[in-house]
Amino acid sequence: MNNVTAQILTCLAAADDYLSGERLCSTLGITRSAVWKHIRQLRSEGYQIDAVTGRGYLLSGLTGRPVQAEVLPFLTCQRFGTTIDYHTMATSTNMLAKALALEGAPEGCVVVADAQSGGKGRMGSTWISPPGVNLYFSLILRPAVPSIRVPQLTLLLAVAIHRAVTDLSPGLAAMIKWPNDILVNGKKLCGVLCEMQSEPEMTHFVVAGIGINVNQCDIPPELKESATSLFLERGELFSRPQLLALVLNHIEPLYDEWLHQDDLAFILPSLEQYSLLQAQEVSIDQRNRTLNGTVTGIAKGGELKLQGADGETILVSSGEAHLRKKMVKCE
Repeated sequence: MNNVTAQILTCLAAADDYLSGERLCSTLGITRSAVWKHIRQLRSEGYQIDAVTGRGYLLSGLTGRPVQAEVLPFLTCQRFGTTIDYHTMATSTNMLAKALALEGAPEGCVVVADAQSGGKGRMGSTWISPPGVNLYFSLILRPAVPSIRVPQLTLLLAVAIHRAVTDLSPGLAAMIKWPNDILVNGKKLCGVLCEMQSEPEMTHFVVAGIGINVNQCDIPPELKESATSLFLERGELFSRPQLLALVLNHIEPLYDEWLHQDDLAFILPSLEQYSLLQAQEVSIDQRNRTLNGTVTGIAKGGELKLQGADGETILVSSGEAHLRKKMVKCE
């Protein structure tokens, strides 16, 4: 929908009663016929809008899309999510958010797509992004920190998302898989991809892309063993606007606290409590080598503590972690 249509939807969603056409005309600086055109557009997109002569328009039914008007009622943030740029289809929300950031979009601006044709994960992987069921969004951040600290944001976001999904679905057995995934029963529910533009001592902006499988019931055959959704785990449908708001509500205070800290020490208890890899034997695939060892924790800088066969502990700052299958000795 275009900006004017979105503004009318936001006005209707914020109104407690019927909103007159005259009020909409005055607020938006358009004619009554233009208002009616946008009302018809909203109805064609699935919104239920009652119209009564002499009273105006009443929004009586929503669509469940993560558009600004449907997210705002759940939002408690001061900055994050107050501007939401929604797209029915996008190549990648990270691509759109980077373009907006380069144009000067403020921190906290969110780009959301109902579907993506070129969604990306870490290490060049593809994020499957079907329409109407999941959350795909990117958050623009402008942290006044040296670029060396930016990788910590991935784990900070993972903690915020973990808290949001368990708030929405209490009892969900979600775990954080270093450095950027949320898993349930060993299957991926959510992924985070942070991209930045920076200089060594200055971060210009960070685009944090987040994909959460919410109401998807049909996982592609090649992903059935590795991916899941809230619907598949809990057997019920969830509100995407509410979940988006919950994630932002958790990110903002954690991010603000992180800006005043030197590292991730303040959330290490949460990271280690819900770490999928804690005390596990793992292999870490890096670009030119593979590291094997036992995970003994997460360092305050966000690195994985890995104890090798020689007993020495090293800090691993990047890579793709895989649980190693323990060999059973047969007598």
